[in-house]
Amino acid sequence: MKRIAVLTSGGDSPAMNAAIRAVVRTGIEKGLKVYGVHRGYNGLISGEIFEMDKHSVSDIIQRGGTILRTARSEEFKTPEGRQKALNVIKVLKIDGIIVIGGDGSFHGADLLSDLGVPTIGIPGTIDNDLAYTDYTVGFDTALNTAIDAINKIRDTSSSHERVSVIEVMGRNCGDLAIYSGIAGGAEYVVVPEKPFTVEDICENIFNGKRSGKLHNIIILAEGVGGAQKLARKIEEITSIETRATVLGYIQRGGSPSASDRILASRMGNKAVEVLLEGKSARVIGIKNNKIIDMDIKEALAIPKVFDEELFDLSISLSN
Repeated sequence: MKRIAVLTSGGDSPAMNAAIRAVVRTGIEKGLKVYGVHRGYNGLISGEIFEMDKHSVSDIIQRGGTILRTARSEEFKTPEGRQKALNVIKVLKIDGIIVIGGDGSFHGADLLSDLGVPTIGIPGTIDNDLAYTDYTVGFDTALNTAIDAINKIRDTSSSHERVSVIEVMGRNCGDLAIYSGIAGGAEYVVVPEKPFTVEDICENIFNGKRSGKLHNIIILAEGVGGAQKLARKIEEITSIETRATVLGYIQRGGSPSASDRILASRMGNKAVEVLLEGKSARVIGIKNNKIIDMDIKEALAIPKVFDEELFDLSISLSN
């Protein structure tokens, strides 16, 4: 193996740049030529590939987003699109590819592996929705961003003695909502994995009011959706002023936390090592603080198990 490439695909997440940096610097240290691919799989199809050196990744570890930029590629989902990408890979003599992204990006990496291209995946997504790994790159930073917003909203919520419904990201996975609910001292957490009723939430609000609480924070995962609607319902039932805040894309941006920078660096380093071991169709993860690699098909097949214990803790501490 002499030449490897790295790309970022799908939604961006904090510390993707730290992972890119680790891939480039580890690869160069191992005597490889390392190439960057602009705009994910779209760039692979159109040949937007350039050689990187150590200077290419200077001063990026603290930056959010991805210097390689990212995109979603409908064309790559077709056999014709993948063949175009394969042609580019062959012409440029790329011996292996490292893909940083979420489950959709991993499916793309798996398809590349099926075409005979050694491919390794690094989990970069704020949703923490890949079951094979304890944490994904970007989750911790997004969590801290949510906590910062919750703290600020609580201040004004207390001043006005109102209820605040705060919607965090998490399409099909409630991890961000649960973690931010516990760390942010929320009165209720609403996640896609658990049924809820507005009446249950209102009961919690009334209980809090009787015990002297000046505010109520409700954390809602985007997979459940409807923060404005839920706020209206709560105000209708309780007659307490209720406001909704959708945090949205601020959770994806910003300087990554120290934890995410270290995790991304460890995973980027491991990805290069796994390629040099001659492996393909693998994904990098972390289990019990150990960096691991696993077959990509096996990893994607593992169902995400909802953490009932953590959810129960969020309910218990809200009372």
